[in-house]
Amino acid sequence: MKKPLLMTSPVILLPGLAEAGDAALNSANTAWILTATALVLFMTLPGLALFYGGLVRTKNVLSILMQCFAIAGAASILWLLLGYSLAFGEGNGWIGDFSRVMLSGVGRDTLAGDIPESLFVLFQMTFAVITPALIIGGYAERMKFSAMLLFSVFWLMVVYVPITHWVWGGGWLQEMGLFDFAGGVVVHITAGVAALVAAVVIGPRKGFPTTAMPPHNLPMTVTGAGMLWVGWFGFNGGSALAANGDAAMAMLVTHVSAATGAMTWSFIEWKRFGKPSVLGAVTGMVAGLGTITPASGFVGPGGALVIGLLAGAVCFTATQYMKRVLKIDDSLDVFPVHGVGGILGTLLAGVFSSTELGVFSGFGYAEGIRSMAGQLNVQLIGVVAGILFTAVFTYLILRLVSLMTGGLRVGEEQEVEGLDIISHEESGYNY
Repeated sequence: MKKPLLMTSPVILLPGLAEAGDAALNSANTAWILTATALVLFMTLPGLALFYGGLVRTKNVLSILMQCFAIAGAASILWLLLGYSLAFGEGNGWIGDFSRVMLSGVGRDTLAGDIPESLFVLFQMTFAVITPALIIGGYAERMKFSAMLLFSVFWLMVVYVPITHWVWGGGWLQEMGLFDFAGGVVVHITAGVAALVAAVVIGPRKGFPTTAMPPHNLPMTVTGAGMLWVGWFGFNGGSALAANGDAAMAMLVTHVSAATGAMTWSFIEWKRFGKPSVLGAVTGMVAGLGTITPASGFVGPGGALVIGLLAGAVCFTATQYMKRVLKIDDSLDVFPVHGVGGILGTLLAGVFSSTELGVFSGFGYAEGIRSMAGQLNVQLIGVVAGILFTAVFTYLILRLVSLMTGGLRVGEEQEVEGLDIISHEESGYNY
């Protein structure tokens, strides 16, 4: 059987290691990562923007679209200036260095492995764009635009960049052998936990939970969800950093988990409420995608089927518990879908990659990895570290931004009027 990528690709691609070798440009790999990069950006713009935009009320749709665009712009500039260097520079176990500030030393012919380093920078930039954009769902419909922008900028540099280095840039979690193929800890746990903290700190929307706040445009949400499903092939398949069997298997298991998550969520709703909802189907699909992400490079189709099934069931339960029991207004269910899904998927990566499940065809295709118990211990350490670091520093950043902007949220009357008019003097619909 094939030995998996133990998510060492970014370390292999570090500039110093690449220059020390005799690697030559691989046109096939380059073409695939060019495509995957476009797909990942497509996930944020327009995918996530439409998905989130349809879920909020009419008076706030433009604010969501604008927030996604603003984060895409700000995160891209920060990644160029400093983020890439601190995430993927050699540095130490905790943070990178300043060797690639403003992409110093990155030219047309500079290679990272067998692809252009400029392409690797851009591919990772799209991950840095979508992660803070996911957090929008935790504070949707009530945060000031200025506070949102400052929070996203600080959060990217203080939380996302260090954890990226820990997991993918040669840091301490990568040295331990953490399995996180495409962002269970780096993307989904960090975004989910940050959204939860933001929702608690900023407080619920006016009228929550007694006032119904249904999505204003489900066709928009379904359109965005479809774009996310397609774009996720670049998200997970591109993380192989090559046009090979690892990429193909990652894409296959991604699709299987998404499909299973959607069907599982729908059947649970059908059983519990009498009818399956469109919103439930697309939410289950996103849960399946988020949960398979860390495991997508290490499991086979059988493992993906079980992961998708558990994603639909566990994330559905978490969503209901958040809204009905805890009464936390995580507006667009970022933590119960992405956070819980990221935690679940990161742990299951240590289960279904194991050769101990090899008697079940299609579950694990890893070879030469440590025992399941040992790998699960590493996965648990990664999950706990990601949760604690994200929670503490997200809280501190929110408090700092609140002081800088005179409060995180708009006034009560402004919230009633809607952020489209208040923040942008525009309206999404002119009837």
